[in-house]
Amino acid sequence: MLQFISKRLLAMLLTMFAVSFVAFAIIQLPPGDFLTSYMASLAATGEQVDPKVIENLRAQYGLGEPYLVQYWKWISGVVVGNFGQSFEWKRPVWELIWGRIGNSLLLEGLAVVAMWLVALPIGIYAAVRKYSLGDYLATIGGFIGLAIPNFFFALILMYLSFIWFGKTMGGLFSPGFEDAHWSLPRIWDFLSHAWAPILVLATGGTAELIRILRANLLDELQKPYVTTARAKGLPEWKVILKYPVRLALNPLVSTIGWLLPALVSGSVIVSVVMNLPTAGPMLLRSLTTQDMYLAGAIILLLSILTVVGTMISDVLLALIDPRIRYGGK
Repeated sequence: MLQFISKRLLAMLLTMFAVSFVAFAIIQLPPGDFLTSYMASLAATGEQVDPKVIENLRAQYGLGEPYLVQYWKWISGVVVGNFGQSFEWKRPVWELIWGRIGNSLLLEGLAVVAMWLVALPIGIYAAVRKYSLGDYLATIGGFIGLAIPNFFFALILMYLSFIWFGKTMGGLFSPGFEDAHWSLPRIWDFLSHAWAPILVLATGGTAELIRILRANLLDELQKPYVTTARAKGLPEWKVILKYPVRLALNPLVSTIGWLLPALVSGSVIVSVVMNLPTAGPMLLRSLTTQDMYLAGAIILLLSILTVVGTMISDVLLALIDPRIRYGGK
């Protein structure tokens, strides 16, 4: 196992290097650069810009240099923790994304926990009590959860909150706790605001996990080893939880690799709709203005989530399923 983890860590480093190269190239694919967008925005307001000022800024930020030179300057700084400076905000990128990345990870992490806590018992019940009323309700709820877009569900919640309680739903903190240090009152304030976006983000994923677990568990319950375990007199709960559920979890565990980045990317519109201080709206803004250092840093961090999530899923698969052997005979 240690040898496998070491190989995966090495592969992670190579993958992140390749992803950073591609991400930086994608950011520069649109014609022009940040200064082009900046000049267009000034021209739209009727302001005039001195071309010499633009040329000085282009030389200052190195925007006229070849792609490989710009990439090397960026990635060499990233290695030592320097993600560059945002063109639009004129501040270090790490200062801008530190709090927003933390909010995103906290929000999406809680959404993942909520998904698993809800999907596991419902999926197991739906498979064990096949074609029962509970199974039908879980199926209908799963289809509805998959069919409704997250941002539309967020709009419904916000509308109902305003109609029923006369309050607008949005943000993650009250005005007095936005810049405060973490404490019990701030944690409670966060939870009182975060339940709505967590519910919105977890709905679609929970419905999908329920359907996957139910289908896999139904297949496992028909296999001979389950009949043998029952014939030996084992309690029904032990027969189900110890053997078929453990094997039915394999496809769910393998989805961890794409689940985290999918939640982050899927939360962009939800964050805009619900006015959440996460990385999604900032990523959207940086791509619009071609703020390449800011956009590149956020995309790189999302890619790291994918790679780390894939490694976690591989290790968990090896732990829960003894049939999986990495590098063994």
